[in-house]
Amino acid sequence: MRKVNLIIITCILVFLFSWLSNPDVILEYLAFSGDNLLNGRAWTLVTSLFLHADILHLAGNMLFLYIFGNTLEEELGATKTLGIFFTGGILTFPLSLLFYDLGTLLIGASATIFTLAAVVMLIKPLKLSLFFLPQGLLAILYFVYNALAVYYGSEGNVAYATHIIGFSVGIPFGLAWSKNWLKNLLISITLLIAYIIIVSVLIPLFLNAIT
Repeated sequence: MRKVNLIIITCILVFLFSWLSNPDVILEYLAFSGDNLLNGRAWTLVTSLFLHADILHLAGNMLFLYIFGNTLEEELGATKTLGIFFTGGILTFPLSLLFYDLGTLLIGASATIFTLAAVVMLIKPLKLSLFFLPQGLLAILYFVYNALAVYYGSEGNVAYATHIIGFSVGIPFGLAWSKNWLKNLLISITLLIAYIIIVSVLIPLFLNAIT
C-alpha cells in the first residue's frame, strides 16, 4: 500500500477518535495555533494535519490527497512525497500567523494538499484526475479560486490564505524535481485558459443555440 494512502487511513481514524472522545480537549492539545506554539506545543505542527472539523472537511481533503498524493508517490516515490507532505504542513502553519491572530486554530491537511498540488502541476500536469480533468488544471483552478477568495476578503471557517501559502511552499519542490517545469507550467496555464473559454463562452453559446 502506498504511504499516502496510509496517511488517509490515519486521518480517518483520528477523525473517528476525536469524534468519539472530547473534541474540545483534542483541539486544545493537538490543533495548531500561535498560542499553542508559544506554549511549547510544537507537536501541533504535525498533529493538526490529521484533525478535521467535520465529515465534509475530511472527505474533501482525503479526496484531493488521494488524487495529488498518489500521483506524486508514483512519480517521486514515498520518501519525497512524504517529505513534501510534512514540510508543507510544518512550514505553512507558522507562516499563516502573518494573516491570523495567535488564538486562531488551524486544522486539516488542506494546506499541505495545496503543497502537493503545486508540485503535481509542475511535474505531471496532464495526468487525469478522478474528475476526468488534467491534474495540472485541477491544481491551478484550486489555486485561483483561493487566491480570488483572499483578494475579495471571503470569510468563514476556510483558511484561504493558508492554502495559498501551502501552494507557494510546493513551488520550490516542483522546480527542483521537474526537468520540464516551465513546459508543465505553461501547459497548466493553457489548460486554465481553455477551461475559462469553454465555461464562460462556448457552453453559454451552445445552451443559447439549443433553446
